[in-house]
Amino acid sequence: MQERDAHSDSEIIKFYDLKNIAVVGMSKNEGKAAHYVPKYLIDHGYNVIPVNPTASEIQGRKSYPSVSSVPHKVDIVDIFRPSEDVPAVVEDALKKEGIKVIWMQEGIYSKEAERMAKEKGIEVVYNRCMLAEHERLFGD
Repeated sequence: MQERDAHSDSEIIKFYDLKNIAVVGMSKNEGKAAHYVPKYLIDHGYNVIPVNPTASEIQGRKSYPSVSSVPHKVDIVDIFRPSEDVPAVVEDALKKEGIKVIWMQEGIYSKEAERMAKEKGIEVVYNRCMLAEHERLFGD
């Protein structure tokens, strides 16, 4: 089991107050976590923005090729990509103003990406699932 970030439960709970979540690597495949985790977030009132260059629409929402190309506010960048792809995702995300949290899903971590985000004052969560943490903390 990989280590995960050192955020306390109360810090993680605060992150769920942020409602605009760009999901990088969001999938059309219903069997993948990158499909059902964002669906869970949508069902719980979050504004999920698909980021996937291979799809024009996912779950009835317009998909964007990159975080920097999203024309709306983004609070959290939730990443479903292999760890080696994460630095490029974060580098792109840093072009966009207002991002507060970079969240790397379970099994995903990049020390380089963490450093880049923290240098810009952005919180970094890693090796945690947004669905599992929400269920654990809010008892849904």
